[in-house]
Amino acid sequence: MTPDRFTEGGPPIAETEAADLLRCICFKTGPPRMVGAELEWLVHDLHSPHLPVSPGRLEAAHAAARSLPLRSALTVEPGGQLELSSLPAPSLTEVVDSVSADLTAVRGALHAQGLALAGFGQDPWQPPRRFLREPRYEAMERYLDRAGPDGLAMMCTSASVQVCVDAGHEEPGPLGLGRRWLLAHLLGAVLLAAFANSPYAQGRRTGWRSNRQALWAGIEHGRTLAPPSGAEPRAAWAQRVLDAPVMCVRARGGEPWEVPDGLTFREWTRGGAPRAPDRADLAYHLTTLFPPVRPQGHLELRMIDAQPGEDGWLVPLAVTAALFDDAEAAEIAYRTVKPLAETAGSGPAPHNPLWETAAREGLSDPELHAAAVICFAAALDALPRLGAAEPVRDAVASYIERYVSRGRCPADDLLDLDLEEPLR
Repeated sequence: MTPDRFTEGGPPIAETEAADLLRCICFKTGPPRMVGAELEWLVHDLHSPHLPVSPGRLEAAHAAARSLPLRSALTVEPGGQLELSSLPAPSLTEVVDSVSADLTAVRGALHAQGLALAGFGQDPWQPPRRFLREPRYEAMERYLDRAGPDGLAMMCTSASVQVCVDAGHEEPGPLGLGRRWLLAHLLGAVLLAAFANSPYAQGRRTGWRSNRQALWAGIEHGRTLAPPSGAEPRAAWAQRVLDAPVMCVRARGGEPWEVPDGLTFREWTRGGAPRAPDRADLAYHLTTLFPPVRPQGHLELRMIDAQPGEDGWLVPLAVTAALFDDAEAAEIAYRTVKPLAETAGSGPAPHNPLWETAAREGLSDPELHAAAVICFAAALDALPRLGAAEPVRDAVASYIERYVSRGRCPADDLLDLDLEEPLR
């Protein structure tokens, strides 16, 4: 449900209509057939990655990337990060092949300008500086600043690997909607811990393996919370969306966007001020909510830090696809992570002890480490059944050996390197 699917200035939307739309559009069920990836990258100087890249160089890099004949959608994030979003594909192999080709082309274009794509969950060195000056981001910064500096840092210095999987069958079972929704919120903590890759901010250690996740947790809770655990997914999500604060009211013309204070979408439909909302406003409101699992017809898993190396993104994509779309692996993963609900407690993700421990400790936490060992092994076993190519299987096996088996994550490598050194 995106804004461009609805006509601007349509008839006002009532509360009941909004709830019905959310239940119908945000979860589309059926056999899991499609998978996709959204890869965010920081743009760094090729030879001096700890130095800032000027706005002019960023603009030239974006223009060069946009001129390429890519299959993936290419967008620019507020701090100048680049994002490649694959088309939904019927197989893991098709996603890997198309995105790999696009990344090769983008890297070549940036390399010619002395720049590189950098895989960190958060920029280890640079303070947040907003590159885009569009009304949306002006309003977003004004809104998020009310809760503190984490919002701007999230906008301008973070990057992730987002994996998109189908919502699943309507019926119960390993690939059913209810099971996959619960799996996403428990396995999500394991994926967060296993792929944590952001222990630095502005040249200093943060005390978190994934400071990127700590930033998300520091943003206003009504914008980042998952629905309550145990509730029926459609009804719970509709309630969460309607009760979430409205970030901004888009201007219809050249006026500045309004940034209301404490106005929920439900209240907006009832009161109609500063103007009555329509379907496009509801669609836009959805894009301003950032839970760790966001239903968009499919399930968008948003908790994984950007990964190091040219092909580091392959591993979280392959592991997640295997654990969601292979019935045997999904059953193993579900049984493995279900006991983690006791650690999570009653608080929704990411504001509960399970998610906080995953972000802070990574796989050094014994409970998360044990779960990751089982889940990654199940994923590796499932990849041949999904038709994954040998290089993908080898990448997952190498990751297990280097990190998962040893209770480590990429953040531990960065901490061993001591990235504070360039600033001394």
